[in-house]
Amino acid sequence: MAESSPITSVRQFRRFALVVCLAGAVVQLVLTAYYLGMGHKAAPHDVPVGLISPVVKQDAIIDLLERDGAFRVESYDTVPALQTAIKRREIYGGVDVTGVQPQLYVAGAAGSAAANLLRTTYTGVIAQQNEEQLAALAREGDTVSIAQAKTLATPPAVSDVVPLPTDDVNGVSLGFLTQALALGGTIASLGLGRLIPRTRRSWKRGLGHLATLIVYALSSAAVVLWSMSWFGVGTGADQGEMFAIFGLVSLAITASTAGAVALLGPGGALVGALYFTVGTVISGASILPEFLPAFGRVLGENLPTGAGVQAVRDNLYFPAAPIGGHLLVLGLYAGVGCLLVLVTNLLPNRSDRVSELDLEVRDRIEGNEVREPATIPS
Repeated sequence: MAESSPITSVRQFRRFALVVCLAGAVVQLVLTAYYLGMGHKAAPHDVPVGLISPVVKQDAIIDLLERDGAFRVESYDTVPALQTAIKRREIYGGVDVTGVQPQLYVAGAAGSAAANLLRTTYTGVIAQQNEEQLAALAREGDTVSIAQAKTLATPPAVSDVVPLPTDDVNGVSLGFLTQALALGGTIASLGLGRLIPRTRRSWKRGLGHLATLIVYALSSAAVVLWSMSWFGVGTGADQGEMFAIFGLVSLAITASTAGAVALLGPGGALVGALYFTVGTVISGASILPEFLPAFGRVLGENLPTGAGVQAVRDNLYFPAAPIGGHLLVLGLYAGVGCLLVLVTNLLPNRSDRVSELDLEVRDRIEGNEVREPATIPS
């Protein structure tokens, strides 16, 4: 490998410093615009909700809910059917208007933003209906009985079908775990990217690289589970399943980054950096997919960070929800990354190039002088 050219003058140093400062400013500008564009004014788009309603009222209620594009309504015949859909994460909640008083059902564990939106919308609609009822009675000159007043003053009923556990009242644990996995995986991939090329390319090196990735992924999963136990997060979930999912998430991040490095060189490490800087924002941990712009939602669900968040959330809080699609995304990243690592190590090294370490060892054995890099003159 060729040595990088040393800086030999103050002018070169100043130019290099200027380039670094400009590059940092550009990166900051891009990331700031991206972060604010994704989350500064998160708005709901087609949030799936359920409705149980008499046929005569159904069209009017659906039209009211879908008018601004915030909700996408699915109709259900019974409360158990509605609750089953919530537990499978097919919808974020729903309302039953067949009784004397409407009943709202939400899933706090699916995301506080959706649950709060449903509560706010539901409370507002009920309050508006009560006002219209009072206005109608006033126009007719009727008085309101104590029973009627009590009914109108009673807060609308809300049932949380899948509440957040007491150890995660804010629902932010998934975001923290995702950031830790993405950052740890990026650092591990960068380290391997520096270590592995210091040996000759061969099938043994490929298998060693692959084995290291797998060992790191399993170790990473164990560390995450252990740290979660300190705070009581995920204690009710199947620990074996959680270990497998966290291991797959970690392998998807590290293997795909390592594959990019093997294919593109050191610049491929930017893939891991993008997972941390870009992927965590649109992963669905802090901002639900339905509250992101369309581009962010599609990209987020198809990155290992986003697929990992959804798989972990479903396994923790929605065991009835299917996670095959999320696991497929993670498996593709992990599989393609591992394949790239193996293939690039099996390809013949026609120039028989060796690393800087090999050159240094050879020079010392042959008694040649090892060149030291020049220093910057004062």
